Formats: sequence, structure tokens, C-alpha cells
Amino acid sequence: MAERTTRAPPAGSFRGDRDLREVVLAFQRAAPGIALFQIGTTIVPLVLAIAAMHAGLALGWWWVVPLLALPAAGLTVRTFIIQHDCGHGSFLPSRRANDVIGRLCGLLTLTPYAHWRRQHAQHHGTWNDLDRREGRGGDIYSTCLTVAEYRALRPWPRRWHRVMRHPVVALILLPPVIFLILYRFPFDTPTAWQGERRSVQLTNLALLSLHGGIGLALGFGPTALVLLAVMVPASIVGVWLFSLQHHFEGAHWARHDTWDPVAAAIGGSSFLRLPRVLQWLTGSIGFHHVHHLAPRIPNYRLEACHNAHPAFGTARVLGIREGLRASRYALWDEAEGRMVTFADTDRRAAAGAAADGPSLH
Repeated sequence: MAERTTRAPPAGSFRGDRDLREVVLAFQRAAPGIALFQIGTTIVPLVLAIAAMHAGLALGWWWVVPLLALPAAGLTVRTFIIQHDCGHGSFLPSRRANDVIGRLCGLLTLTPYAHWRRQHAQHHGTWNDLDRREGRGGDIYSTCLTVAEYRALRPWPRRWHRVMRHPVVALILLPPVIFLILYRFPFDTPTAWQGERRSVQLTNLALLSLHGGIGLALGFGPTALVLLAVMVPASIVGVWLFSLQHHFEGAHWARHDTWDPVAAAIGGSSFLRLPRVLQWLTGSIGFHHVHHLAPRIPNYRLEACHNAHPAFGTARVLGIREGLRASRYALWDEAEGRMVTFADTDRRAAAGAAADGPSLH
């Protein structure tokens, strides 16, 4: 196995690489046949699994829920990747077809499609740019404080930031809250985004009609049980996948005057290497360095694009073990040019205080 790099390529390493851009362009083609096959092997079995859980509960076969919940959660994650591709206009050739499929996926992932699409587009325009970080205080998974910014916080905001970035909170407790509750409100949406606000309201109305109808027919308790059994694990896995893509040991961040999109994609996004079954369930989103360089590449072409140019092989490779540890790297140390943990920052602060010695009054 090739040695894994711990430092990202410096900004500008791939600047002007026309060959890389030409390779990327060759993979920005939607394939309707593959897309329809993915729908048939993802959304159809997901709907059947959910229907089987409801039917099992109606017949008193409670064991059907734990038996099918995790497979259904995995298919929900894959459905979200299809929705994600539709938002980038890459899943199908037609924009209208992408929007139709994306909205239908949103009913299964509890995500307002147009609202999420626009917010995610902002993320792609600002990722790993320290001067254009999106959602300071809003998108806690993409926002990264520098060590200096963290130290400048007052005690209570600093503690709050640490609590919100703790893996138990950020990756286990918050994800279900986001998908089940926060996505029901345009909580951080500018008032000018009228279409996106409507997207939230219409999605809520559709979800109310869908799950309300199921609840009236089969009972609201069983309906809620199936929903939670699928969405809680799916949201945790989904948020973990997206959060580790830019917060890991070796990630590269830059100020805007030195920021370069190619270097930021390959040096600032991870390559999560997963077993084949998990790669399929996660829609190859582990090839995130390729996706960030070219969002118009559909999920079913990401691996082929990765293999088509040696530059992609320089991205930081993460396995499952490294991915689980990646959330510890929460701050960017501009002096050292690397991601650090809160513990690293605390140790350096303590060492600095000790070196200064006792103050004289």
C-alpha cells in the first residue's frame, strides 16, 4: 500500500494543469441508463423496505423493523446522494428531470430539495477558503475556526463551540435533529430566497400528507417508529460522511488571495476509501476530492475519473478508522499550516503560559 500523505498539496500545486481539466470534462456526462438503474436499485427497494416495516407492524411482526431498519437507512443515504447529484444537475441530462427526481428523493430523506441545493452550492463556492467560510455559527460541519479565532472567543462561546464540535454532539445527537426538525424551518435562509423558503413549506406539506395518511391508516405510533428507525441512523451516517470531507488531519485551508479551486479540491477534500458494499451504499461520495473539483460529475463516474489522472492520487486517503478520528481535527493552525485538535491547542497554550513564567504584580 502506498504511503499516505499527512500534508495537503500547497495551494497552486495544480494551477494551470490543462490536462487535469480535460480529463475532468470527459466525465461530466450524465448517463440516463445508469441513472435509471440506480433509481431501480435504490429508491424502489427503499420504498419496499419501508412498506414491509409498516406491514410487519400492522401484522404484529415487530421484528421486521430491526431487521430492515439498517438496510433501509443505508438505502436512504444512497438516495440522498442521488438527490445531491440532482441538485448539481449531474444525475440526468435534463434539468427538469433532475429536479423532479431530486424532489421525490427529498420526501424520503426529509430534505427540502431546492433549499438544500442552494445552500450546498454556496458550500462549493467557499470550501476551504478561510475568508469566505459559509455559515459561521450556521453550518457547523463546514465552518472551521482558526486557532487565533478560537483563542479570541470569550470563555462561554469557546465552551459552546467545543460542545457543538464534540463528536457525540456533532455526529450523533445533532444529525437527527437537523433532518427531523431543523429542515422543517428556513432557519438560516435569507428573506430574498423566496423559492427556497417555498421549498421548505411545500416539502413539509407533502411530508404531512404522506406520513399523516400512513398514520391515519396504520397508527401514528408505528408510523413514527418506522420513520425514526430509518432516519436516525441514516442522518448520523450522512452527516459523518459530509463532515469528514474537509476536517481531517492533513486538510488544507487557505486565505482567499492564495486560494485555488484545484488545490483546494485535491488538498482540502479527503478520499474516503471504503469497502465495495459501503462505497455502493454511500454513492461513491468518498471520492470527494473529485466531486469538489468537478461537481457536474455524477456519482457513477467519480471512481473512473479518480483513476484517470495521477493528480487525484495525491489526495489524503482515509480509511474507516481514520474517518472516525477525523472529527477531532477542528481548528486550522495558520502558523503551522495544518489542522489541529482542541487538545493540541490546549497543550500549546499551557506550554506558552509555563514558558512565560509567573507574572509579577
